[in-house]
Amino acid sequence: MSLPKGLAEEVSRNLVMVARLIDEDPEQAYAYSRIALRLASRVAAVREAAGFAAYATQKYSEALAEFRAAKRMTGSVELWPVMADCERGLGRPERALAMAGEPEVQKLDKAGQVEMRLVAAGARRDMGQLDAAIVTLQSPELASNSVQPWTARLRYAYADALLAAGREDEAREWFAKTVEADKDGAMDASDRLAELDGVEFVDALGGDEPDDLDIDADDEDDEQDAAEVAAAERASDQAEYYDEDDEEYEPLERSAADADLDATDEIAVVEDEDEAQDRDKA
Repeated sequence: MSLPKGLAEEVSRNLVMVARLIDEDPEQAYAYSRIALRLASRVAAVREAAGFAAYATQKYSEALAEFRAAKRMTGSVELWPVMADCERGLGRPERALAMAGEPEVQKLDKAGQVEMRLVAAGARRDMGQLDAAIVTLQSPELASNSVQPWTARLRYAYADALLAAGREDEAREWFAKTVEADKDGAMDASDRLAELDGVEFVDALGGDEPDDLDIDADDEDDEQDAAEVAAAERASDQAEYYDEDDEEYEPLERSAADADLDATDEIAVVEDEDEAQDRDKA
């Protein structure tokens, strides 16, 4: 609303393209975000979109700068977890852990707090602290039987951490719980579970490629005379697309092949007339 109408529409179109492409083609989404940023760098939504586009392309330093700018403009802390994850991407897990203990975390909603917990556990793993990562993920949200938007990701992270620590039986249990919560099948928990159970998937349609079939076909049946085919196609096109009653009607040009066919037909007609005359004389 702070932009002139024409500029606002142009910026909006670029932001829409960022949202559409960020999962399928993050590089292209990033390109659109740069256009929007050039047009309206003082709009918080633009800075946030540019941050997520940079984040998706692993440009963590740039993403962090954009998220910080958006936070200054809005005063909101909702980007705090992804900012901490940018610190991880920059190879600074200790900074991400420090952010997990900042007062901003208490201002996050439940989804944001769970996201912050995931980031903190990831930072622990980055530092080789597997047991600490497992403890970090243990929470009321993990123990709850209710399924929330974050449930599958939280369970998956916990199962993966258990597996990394060599606790396979527990990992199998939590991968199975992840499958139950992942209604959309967005995660590969079922594959991880099958791998732990030693299940191998076989492509039922796979196997050796069939040998090339040796087909003997009569050339006269497989290959028609090119001139006849071309003439037939042109005749069909003219019948379908041209109307002689139309003032703009222009008949298609006749080819040499058409002339040859007509000449053949005329010869056949003359021969038939000669034969008829011979029969009359007889």
